Amino acid sequence: MATIAVFGAGGNMGNRISGSLKNYPEHTVLYVEAGETGQQRVRERGDELTSAADAIAAADTIILAVPDTLIGDVASAIVPSMNAGAMLICLDPAAPYAGHLPERDDISYFVTHPAHPPVFNDEQEMAARRDFFGSGLAKQALVNALVQGPEEDFAKGEAISSAMFGPILRSHRVTLEQMTMLEPVLSETVAATCVTVMREAMDEAIERGVPPEAARDFLLGHINVELAICFDEIDWDFSAGAKKAIEEAKKDIFQADWKKVFDESSMRDSVNKITSG
Repeated sequence: MATIAVFGAGGNMGNRISGSLKNYPEHTVLYVEAGETGQQRVRERGDELTSAADAIAAADTIILAVPDTLIGDVASAIVPSMNAGAMLICLDPAAPYAGHLPERDDISYFVTHPAHPPVFNDEQEMAARRDFFGSGLAKQALVNALVQGPEEDFAKGEAISSAMFGPILRSHRVTLEQMTMLEPVLSETVAATCVTVMREAMDEAIERGVPPEAARDFLLGHINVELAICFDEIDWDFSAGAKKAIEEAKKDIFQADWKKVFDESSMRDSVNKITSG
């Protein structure tokens, strides 16, 4: 039986994963929360709080469900007292990639991050189809990285991660650097930025006189088919006119060297900003 301590158990992510881990009685779960509001939330859901010191002493796995800006301080307070052979799990690659985990060779560092339910899926129930974040109704993929530790600890970390974020569509093993390319670079720096610009473009069309419902229906419908084309969900292609519009618009909307966001120096600059607040 594994003893898992969730630090930040009363926060949004801590609350989510704590509820999921309850479905796996083979785990003994300890709940640690420093904030008064979070402590109240833990009590209201019927769980008992454990002190940080007692949790560290008992746990063979510690999960840091705390904000990126606190990972360095929290890890520095926890890691020196962890049991030899124990595992520390982070839920985002930013702080580990930025070097905020203390050096200690006799414990394992594991990083996991959910991909969220995909746009194209086979969910049948409406509630699952509306589970955009991945709250336990819709299947989602995971990416996992064993940063340090014995090889067999990857399976241990993957099993715990699957329990936290299930139901699981697929689980992928990547390196820490590759996970950082996915989050924040691919998912936030690029994708979230482009989606935000699409929303701003819709608002601009409305500001210029297009009826709001017409603009929304037109954009979301086109996004659907355009995603299907770009990601090979349908055997179709953009029209010659659309291809020309895309070619010309890239020159106006994007800088020619925008892919530099994937360079190591850019990634490190990004995660340093994220973890420093």
